[in-house]
Amino acid sequence: MSMFSLEVIWYLVIGICVIMYTVLDGFDLGVGSLHLFAKKDDERRIFLNAIGPVWDGNEVWLVVIVGALFAGFPSAYATLLSGFYVLNMILIACLIFRAVAIEFRSKQTSFAWRQTWDVVFSIASVLIGFCIGVIFGNLIVGVPIDINGDFVTSFSSFFTPYTVLIGITVVALFMMHGSIFLVMKTEGKLHDNLRKWVVRCVVFFVFCYVAMTIATLLSQQHMVQRMKEAPYYLLIPFCAMLVIANVPREIYKGRDGFAFISSCFAIALLVIVYGLGTFPALVRSNVSEECSLMITEAASSPLTLKILLVIVCIGVPLVLAYGYYIYRIFRGKVKIGPMSY
Repeated sequence: MSMFSLEVIWYLVIGICVIMYTVLDGFDLGVGSLHLFAKKDDERRIFLNAIGPVWDGNEVWLVVIVGALFAGFPSAYATLLSGFYVLNMILIACLIFRAVAIEFRSKQTSFAWRQTWDVVFSIASVLIGFCIGVIFGNLIVGVPIDINGDFVTSFSSFFTPYTVLIGITVVALFMMHGSIFLVMKTEGKLHDNLRKWVVRCVVFFVFCYVAMTIATLLSQQHMVQRMKEAPYYLLIPFCAMLVIANVPREIYKGRDGFAFISSCFAIALLVIVYGLGTFPALVRSNVSEECSLMITEAASSPLTLKILLVIVCIGVPLVLAYGYYIYRIFRGKVKIGPMSY
């Protein structure tokens, strides 16, 4: 299979969209996961207003991923969305309730009202990250699909020690990413306190990351097979470790922006490591390798992929331009005003 075939190019397009989603929506999911740790109402309002202008735009990338999968690899789309149906419904429900919580929280000043929506917002944020991690964990382990691409399993089987560990690691990663974003967007005493949060989140993530790495090396040998065959691929996880280690260094030196950039690169590199370990399978079967959905078998026709690439070349730059414009408009520290959440 050529590395420049339409199937591989489309696989890379989806991979880039996954990186964009995890980097962008990752920090506001992290902010949500940390939301309940703020005790004062003003602090929680600052958290919400830090992500307020951008959270819904960040989720556009999730829509792009699902749409690209449906158009480019329809059989994989059918298998993933039907096989992970309950997990996907939990994920969608959490996305809905999280959005509702952001919009409804400030409609009343009642403590009980705001506390309720704070809990909904935070729990939904944690569950979204956890569900994403569990889905990725199952794709690493392999799922029980037969020769027709049908799942033969139960909901409880998705939760194994390894997949739960991946889910917790993703939550920890988003918490680290979100805490750095909050440091960038705040000032004063809250800003100083959040610096301590970053260190704790980094420690939590590194602990989970080391445990996940050890578990993967011991139980998921296929994830490192490509690196054994071509050792230069080891540079990618090595670079991931370097940028993760650079986060507390940049925070200590007061360079919050560089710490956030390091966190972004860490997420991108970890997604690339996942792609290297699973390629060329889109959905790996743990029943038989012959039942796995490979990108060449699951792809749409060459004509369809060519047309889709034209659409992507037009649409993705528009999404990027919109994102750049919004982030530029709302750059700087958060200020609470009459129109704030």
